[in-house]
Amino acid sequence: MTDTPDQQPPVRPVRVLLAEDQGMMRGALALLLGLEEDMEVVAQVAAGDQIVATALDARPDIALLDIELPGRSGLDAAADLRAQLPSCKVLIVTTFGRPGYLRRAMEAGASGFLVKDGPVEELAAAIRRVLAGERVIDPGLAAAALSAGPSPLTQRERDVLTAAVDGATVADIAGRLHLSQATVRNYLSAAIGKTGTRNRMEAVRAARQNGWL
Repeated sequence: MTDTPDQQPPVRPVRVLLAEDQGMMRGALALLLGLEEDMEVVAQVAAGDQIVATALDARPDIALLDIELPGRSGLDAAADLRAQLPSCKVLIVTTFGRPGYLRRAMEAGASGFLVKDGPVEELAAAIRRVLAGERVIDPGLAAAALSAGPSPLTQRERDVLTAAVDGATVADIAGRLHLSQATVRNYLSAAIGKTGTRNRMEAVRAARQNGWL
């Protein structure tokens, strides 16, 4: 009677959630990652306000999140995801390589930050590295973030500029944020001064370009 070698249990593929609002890009990423033998895309969403609920249902090992999504920013969703499903790693994958976004992603608990112009093989390798406990950051963006320094805006100044993105009036912003119009003007004035701009819309553009909003 001969002994048979112990059979190793099959390795479970990495479960991936994709959050990307562009359908073609989302489909391409799902297809390409699905070709990796050790990965399985278990959920896809097109809006930021769908991320947490979908993740709690699908239980992915890692979530690949874009930043500028309908409904909710991927950065805001990342913080909630890390709080409600800490077993799920977060990797930001975005078109917008802005130093402020990188800082905010790290503050939200993301384990990595990549810009979309890289090959899919690099993305697959980054997923494996993140799950191995590494932090993966685009090197050029990391250097830019260090030289740019932190955002000069307070949270309230960011809130007011975010509310002003669509050209809202002071009265509109005050109503949305439950602040007095005088307080809104003070925050706008401070934000304009800190961004070195001439008016609120220039301040919004400058803050967005730096990834502070």
